[in-house]
Amino acid sequence: MEGFNIEMKFIKGILYYTWKLYIGIVFGITLLFFYPFLYFVLSFEKLKPFSFKINILWSRCMRVFCFYAVETNRDILKTEAPFVIIGNHTSYLDIFILYSILPHQKFLFMGKSEILKYPLVKTFFKKLNIPVDRKSSIRSAKSFIQAKKCLKKGWSIVIFPEGGIPDEAPKLAPFKDGAFQLAKSSNCAILPITFINHYKFFSEPEDFYGSAMPGLIKIKIHDLISKEEIQENEIATVKEKTFQVIDSYLEK
Repeated sequence: MEGFNIEMKFIKGILYYTWKLYIGIVFGITLLFFYPFLYFVLSFEKLKPFSFKINILWSRCMRVFCFYAVETNRDILKTEAPFVIIGNHTSYLDIFILYSILPHQKFLFMGKSEILKYPLVKTFFKKLNIPVDRKSSIRSAKSFIQAKKCLKKGWSIVIFPEGGIPDEAPKLAPFKDGAFQLAKSSNCAILPITFINHYKFFSEPEDFYGSAMPGLIKIKIHDLISKEEIQENEIATVKEKTFQVIDSYLEK
């Protein structure tokens, strides 16, 4: 019986890993297709907003070709002012799915600078989004200032405050302060989002036995935490509330 279980686990691992390879191929092909358009619009500051529309289209293509349906509760009104979007981070799906569930509010990602080691991703991530070098306090401060400027220009900022994908996903890792400091200093609201089951559909690519499959992705978009509430409370209080709101919809 034990031998049978080991064999079944290995077969599942092969199926999961095959799906991850398929996702990687789709990602590469679609990125190569959209890359010239992204590169062109990101070469001109006035055209930069069009890059968001391209990313929405890219996100929808990924969903179609990867057979991911999405169940979410609502969209954000077009009239909302820029805000800091805060979500749990359980899968690389969190990034490309977000474009197609929030198509009416242009946003940028703040992410760790390690992503710049990938050549194609490096070009549009550095030009469009905000890499954060956590090894350098000076460069981190510059990224923070850049994020504040982008908020003033009407871009929302996406931050995963866990600082990466936790080892025990979907269990939340402790939140770092940066996202909440940004919201408070920029006088912006916070939009909490719970990615409920992404970890089931695409786990770490290096994890042979980590699950990966097509299916129904579930996402909860929570009510805004108003800028008034953020200003009236300490950062630790706002951080704890955001943590509890996101955690309340995670599968236990």
